[in-house]
Amino acid sequence: MPEAAGLYYEEHGSGPPLILSAGMGGSGNYWRLNLPALAARFRVILYDHRGTARSDRTVTPKLESIGDDIRLLMDELGIEKASILGHAIGGMGGLSLALDAPERVGRLVVVNGWGRLDPYTRRCFDARLALLRAYGAGKYVDAQPIFLFPPQWISENSDRLDEEARHHVAGFPVEMVEARILEALAFDLIDRLEATAFATPVLLLASDDDALVPPHCSERLAQAIPGAQLVRMPWGGHACNVTDPTGFEARVLAFLGS
Repeated sequence: MPEAAGLYYEEHGSGPPLILSAGMGGSGNYWRLNLPALAARFRVILYDHRGTARSDRTVTPKLESIGDDIRLLMDELGIEKASILGHAIGGMGGLSLALDAPERVGRLVVVNGWGRLDPYTRRCFDARLALLRAYGAGKYVDAQPIFLFPPQWISENSDRLDEEARHHVAGFPVEMVEARILEALAFDLIDRLEATAFATPVLLLASDDDALVPPHCSERLAQAIPGAQLVRMPWGGHACNVTDPTGFEARVLAFLGS
């Protein structure tokens, strides 16, 4: 099993390096649907966040540690500079790395992310945390699609979601997810972004129907990052790369190749 700095990783394709960083769950498998399109043009490196899946299961709640681990992974693989595609807190880890070591980040895509937690998203996280603490991983995973996907897509893919839930519960990192939700409730990058001459090219990709992180969160990030591109997807929910992989990949590749 390939491992670097305690992180499980996989490489696919060839070309300029592109690192994929998942959201709250942390598993590199989140990107499986997108691998063929991305690996056709890039040396794609996906990995499991520390504390999750096949990586070192040490709990590291700080969201900035995601950026630190991306840098460690790059060091271990001998990569001086890479583009980063991050979903939600994976994108916020990419922002942290671009602030700390801008010379290491080529282009950065932040999918349905935020710089300062919105009151609406805070209510969602409070509800998810309460569910996890009261009923454990099973009910948390059962409820997760409500926050990730559009209602019609959930209805049309209910059997698939049930099967995936059985797999997710088996290795669900309860302690890590709880710690990350608590950290996300306090995480704030806006002031630092506004005080920095941020030179890394950034794409902020936002879904209009995201039920967890509404698009105005990306709009606020765009105000804090001069020159950032804000691109909207009219449909797809929080996990738009899963529900509309073709539309997602077209927008991401247009930015990474520009």
